[in-house]
Amino acid sequence: MKLATVLTPLNVTNMCLAAQCGVEGVVSRYPGPRLEDVRDIKRKVNANGLELFSIEGYLPIENIKTGTDHDGSELAAMKSLIQHMGEVGIPILCYNFMSGTDWVRTRLDAPQRGGAKVTAFKLADAEQAISLNTHQAASASPLGGEELWANLERFLQEVVPVAEAAGVTLAMHPDDPPLPEFQGKARIMNSVESFERLVTLVPSSRNAICFCQGTFATMGVDIPTTIRRLGKHIAYVHFRDVRGTPEAFAETFHDNGPTDMAAAVRAYRDVGFSGPIRPDHVPQLEGEDDGEPGYTMQGRLFAFGYIRGLIDGTQPS
Repeated sequence: MKLATVLTPLNVTNMCLAAQCGVEGVVSRYPGPRLEDVRDIKRKVNANGLELFSIEGYLPIENIKTGTDHDGSELAAMKSLIQHMGEVGIPILCYNFMSGTDWVRTRLDAPQRGGAKVTAFKLADAEQAISLNTHQAASASPLGGEELWANLERFLQEVVPVAEAAGVTLAMHPDDPPLPEFQGKARIMNSVESFERLVTLVPSSRNAICFCQGTFATMGVDIPTTIRRLGKHIAYVHFRDVRGTPEAFAETFHDNGPTDMAAAVRAYRDVGFSGPIRPDHVPQLEGEDDGEPGYTMQGRLFAFGYIRGLIDGTQPS
């Protein structure tokens, strides 16, 4: 396993802190459509002694999800990104198939240990907010689950061969929260069975899974058992934990949620996982109120040490 992280912002100070804590590589948001955009971000990361393991977030894919990429511009942009990643040596593209939204929270300051603040979600609060915005509610176009599956299959049929040629692995992130529907649109990546269906749509080692532990925990599954079940398809791990259900949950510190995190790391070892594993959605600690909720640095430093301890402590004797 390779300890990785997202850094917000991705600046020299944060990269230096990550490297000092034993982080091997980082992930980047979508850098732009040009080869030079991708090359520049990789140079910046490498110059600070780190690898660039993945690109994820803000991808040109929204119309592909909804089947409205009528001129093919988003498909062309995704293919181009994969080719650029292969050319400069970035191994993983993490994406999701949540239509209309990305990950959603209804609270950014839920209390955690010692007064730390975490993100949380309540479906009832989200639905109330939508009902107050009658224009948004009225304009939400229905999108059925099987229609979404068909859009995903078409997308994979187009991009998996490109990924195979480029040596880039596509890693699907689960829906967060893992609900069957949100804001009038179906969600399909919300169960273990959905991920088993995903990898059979276009069978390839390049059609893989981002195992976001927090989202799978929200599904109510046993994490070590699920890691073993999906094992060979897991290419990338978001390491976090939550308490609650898809309808109402809150993030936790990595060491005080309901999941046996040491057992999870042992399960990754058992299935032969050797890819990047990164902390996700960390608590905001004292003095970090001006930072981006879930992505501040002090909680991330705590998580680096905790994950390194788990990795070292679960080494076979």
